[in-house]
Amino acid sequence: MPGIDYGETPHRRYNPLTREWVLVSPHRTKRPWQGQVERTTEERRPRYDPRCYLCPGNSRAGGDATNPQYTGTYVFTNDFAALLEDVPSGEVNDGGLLQARSERGICRVVCFSPDHSLGIPDLSVAELRAVVDVWAQEYAELGGKPHINYVQIFQNNGAVMGASNPHPHGQIWSNETVPQIPTVETASMAAYLAEHGSCMLCDYTALELERRERLVCENDHFAVVVPFWAVWPFETLVLAKRHVGSLLDLDSAERTGLGEIIKRLTTRYDNLFETSFPYSMGLHQQPTDGHAHEEWHFHIHYYPPLLRSATVRKFMVGYEMLGNPQRDVTAEGAAQRLAALSEVRFGER
Repeated sequence: MPGIDYGETPHRRYNPLTREWVLVSPHRTKRPWQGQVERTTEERRPRYDPRCYLCPGNSRAGGDATNPQYTGTYVFTNDFAALLEDVPSGEVNDGGLLQARSERGICRVVCFSPDHSLGIPDLSVAELRAVVDVWAQEYAELGGKPHINYVQIFQNNGAVMGASNPHPHGQIWSNETVPQIPTVETASMAAYLAEHGSCMLCDYTALELERRERLVCENDHFAVVVPFWAVWPFETLVLAKRHVGSLLDLDSAERTGLGEIIKRLTTRYDNLFETSFPYSMGLHQQPTDGHAHEEWHFHIHYYPPLLRSATVRKFMVGYEMLGNPQRDVTAEGAAQRLAALSEVRFGER
């Protein structure tokens, strides 16, 4: 069977984690960043904003609590949580067509820094290591509760991604049940382990490090790639080089390495179109349901929407809403673009 010319021929790529396909149409746009590149004026934020409900000493959004004068990271239970811990048990099942079940959980907010003006690329590796340590602590505490079976740590960066506040922060939602996407990933990785006798993402990481076609950057402990099956134009996947199931399995050097690779990747993102790059980022780690989950391999997804400039975005519309996801720029082209960028943020050069 002849091979595929990834740069010329329409083709589909398979995502083994979610068992879904993406249509790639490289002939539509040979160079996805051609055309006018619109630059935006960077918003200059103050180090402290008296109106910000996440800044130290300020009243929070609900008005019932005041932030302490914190000097590092700061965690609190979300005042407008999507999940609540004290929820009565209930269920509806009307012939299988109308089903609903109550869901308990705990939602927290993690402020990465007291400085309102900073973004992730502005934080030092030491400050990001502190964030990683807090993530690990929260994963252990929340996941250790008997009614919490999954802990989802994530960050929405930028108003375009739904961030309601520009203060550097992320969120943690912990669920009574394992959410849909981690459930699918668990099944996929378990099936791969049963069939091949090895970890899916260990094998995939080794393949990407050998071929280096989609490698963006790496350090001793982590590799960043544009995954072969990427849907979003500059989507990336952060992969642990060692087989670890969660943050709790990382040693001290690996935790520092994770902070470093996050800084390097997000700096590249900002340099791509010389703007504070919007994205949704999420850590995927093994469920906290009491099972061993030997199949699980720690990784982080970054889903940024920008396509050609700071103001031209990718939207999922038409065929993508009704058929399956589609992209024009290949994963290889996107990786080359990101890999060529400086790791010094554009405003500092």
